[in-house]
Amino acid sequence: MRRLGVTLIPALALALAFPATATSAPDPQAGSSAVKPAPVKSNPFDDDWTESVIDADQNFRGLTAVSKKEAWVTGESLTDGGPARVFRTTDRGETWTDVSPDDTAGLSFRDVEVHGKVAHVLAIGPGEASRIYRSTDGGASWTEAFRNPDADAFYDCMAFYPGGRKGLAVSDPVDGKLRILSTSDRGRTWTVLPSAGMPASDKEFGFAASGDCLVTAGKAAFLITGGKRSRVLRSDDRGLTWTAVESGIPAGPAAGGFAGAFASPRRGIAVGGDFGEKPVNDDNVAYTRDGRTWTGGISLTHVGEDVTYVRGWKVAVATGDYKGSVGTSLTRDGGATWTRVSDLGYHVVDCVAKVCWAAGTLGRVGRG
Repeated sequence: MRRLGVTLIPALALALAFPATATSAPDPQAGSSAVKPAPVKSNPFDDDWTESVIDADQNFRGLTAVSKKEAWVTGESLTDGGPARVFRTTDRGETWTDVSPDDTAGLSFRDVEVHGKVAHVLAIGPGEASRIYRSTDGGASWTEAFRNPDADAFYDCMAFYPGGRKGLAVSDPVDGKLRILSTSDRGRTWTVLPSAGMPASDKEFGFAASGDCLVTAGKAAFLITGGKRSRVLRSDDRGLTWTAVESGIPAGPAAGGFAGAFASPRRGIAVGGDFGEKPVNDDNVAYTRDGRTWTGGISLTHVGEDVTYVRGWKVAVATGDYKGSVGTSLTRDGGATWTRVSDLGYHVVDCVAKVCWAAGTLGRVGRG
């Protein structure tokens, strides 16, 4: 595997390291080599936030924050037909290791999930482009756990329940219904679930913007959708049956909810927008206090590609970066109101133990 030092660039205005007092509101690998990273440059807005360029040919949309020290990012090549990459750090982002599977040319890794020693990455796309790879040794080796055999299916997102034994993945509709893929053996094998318990969802789909259109909280799973309808679907029986309610985020051919985050099965936030030629961000946030009904009509000043809780259920951060609709915002009241904290945006963000990681285009990864 290839060990990479990171090129640190001046950190921009991203207030992700929040004050403790806050209470409201997208080839063969060379041999291993370590490179000493450039010195961290101070951020005039937040001395704790740094941004690194890991691989400028990658568009990062998959991210999981394992701990303050460890994170994984996944991407797709910005070069036509180039390889999709997976990178891992275990030293707070000072260095990153390329732990990519072999033979990933033309693939798009949009989601990564890590539970204990087991890591999974999801490649999206039609037919056989949708795949799940599994590693039990920190990415040193991978097995292909699933390759989609159905030309009509297109998998978007993946999520595991606490503990990592059971998990789900979601595909765009097949025969008029969103398709659910399930595992109960830590991702070794995957099975398509019966569609009888899925509401009609023709031309409704999950967006693979950040890998968080499918998320879990306790024993509940949630699907954030857009397209013909913009809804939040909930399952309490491991994906067999689902109930659906409107999220309040406007739907459209390239619009709707893009991602969700849940502090518990009762408290969650969904964000979205419009990936059309002229992005519209009106009413692109919704929140719930009971896990079943949603309050919408809240707007970020930028597209909402991802959202994550920083601590508890009140403090969360949302971010996005699409066609000039760029920025990062903070809520201190569980999603009811938002404050723009930066003109810098990413495709994906994840926080653990009050430390936040973010990733985006041109191989950018931030930590603070």
